Amino acid sequence: MTLVLFDIDGTLVLTGRAGLRAMNRACEEVIGRPDALKGITVAGRTDWIILQDALEQHGLRLDDGTLDELRRRYVRHLAEEIQHPGQGVKDVMPGIRALLEELNRRPDIALALLTGNFEEGARIKLEHFDLWKYFRCGAFGGDSADRNDLVPVAIRRARECGIAADIDPSQVLVVGDTPHDVACARAAGAIPVAVATGGYTVDQLCATGADHVFKDLSDTRAFLRLLDGPPSR
Repeated sequence: MTLVLFDIDGTLVLTGRAGLRAMNRACEEVIGRPDALKGITVAGRTDWIILQDALEQHGLRLDDGTLDELRRRYVRHLAEEIQHPGQGVKDVMPGIRALLEELNRRPDIALALLTGNFEEGARIKLEHFDLWKYFRCGAFGGDSADRNDLVPVAIRRARECGIAADIDPSQVLVVGDTPHDVACARAAGAIPVAVATGGYTVDQLCATGADHVFKDLSDTRAFLRLLDGPPSR
């Protein structure tokens, strides 16, 4: 059995910056600062740490109550913003639908998410593109501010929901589009698989030391070759 953990933004889909708009709206309502995320790095990071950084640059502290309120408002606004065309690409990434269908058919593969999105936000984004149905569980940006903590959480959830009863980190592929995805896989002893459909090029992702780097995931057979036996480094 191999557990394949997928990132969302830039890996499965792009949302036309719906998440950024929704988070800025939430911050403006709660802390009174428009464009609160201006200058904050968001790619590959958890929603939790993004909000923490946004508040800190305005001299504010993200306590539990503020985090809960921002999260609630963000999710409500995201459900609205995802309906708009947005800016830039808003689509499923190349090859993703075919790949998920193929992986979902294989009894030796378990699918789950590993994303910096809050779980409610992940669901809104993936349901919009009819991809949520492939994922019964995962690790999310509300589980930890630090993405490097999330692979063990995803493994535990996969066991708890019955899709992967006995999985070792060496049997886990982490598929993502940023150096943060590669780093979190490395931190847990999992296999990083990088894909250049987000904000990083193939060369930049190769420089991270990822085990496998794809321009995109349109070649389903090439990805499946990674699974033709125990993942190797």
